[in-house]
Amino acid sequence: MARDIVIGLAGGTGCGKTTVADMIARELGEDNVVMVCQDSYYRDLGHMSLEDRKAVNFDHPDAVDADLMAAQVEALREGRAVDMPVYDFAAHTRRPETQRVEPRGALIVEGILVLELQEVRDLMDVKIYIETDDDIRFIRRLRRDIQERGRDLDSVIGQYLNTVRPMHLEFVEKSRRYADFILPWRVFNTAAVDMVRNMVRGFTPRKD
Repeated sequence: MARDIVIGLAGGTGCGKTTVADMIARELGEDNVVMVCQDSYYRDLGHMSLEDRKAVNFDHPDAVDADLMAAQVEALREGRAVDMPVYDFAAHTRRPETQRVEPRGALIVEGILVLELQEVRDLMDVKIYIETDDDIRFIRRLRRDIQERGRDLDSVIGQYLNTVRPMHLEFVEKSRRYADFILPWRVFNTAAVDMVRNMVRGFTPRKD
């Protein structure tokens, strides 16, 4: 009998979550998969000045609207469409527009803290933690934040030292204890790929 699946993907910044998520989506059929990213659910800070917004610790669980994220994951799991927030990482606020997302059967819930947020974690069928060396993760984050989020070198390094690394050690890394699988992912890991593929083959996404 066909059934839905909610797959949680966690791990430190730059660990390779997007690569693994894309691999799982291809295995299940990309038309059958909805991506739910933690990055969409940072709290709206529009009531604060830009300088105050920049000082917020976005790597702490309190920065995420876990209630809204869990509610929308649950809605998609139950077959209901949601209006997903769109976050502006340059302004540190939610954009006025939302993204209409229709349920497709399989959900991939991705983000550094998704295993730490119990409201979200409790909705997952399979929980995966991706483990990658710190130096590789930092280089990937540095490149992403400069190229995609309009940050400069000093701000990326400062944020990494002041919040990203401490929060990784306090929350993200410790959330691996909730994982069903821990994937080492320095480079493409054939054994890990095969394991994930075998895992998701037992689930057939709903087709309405």
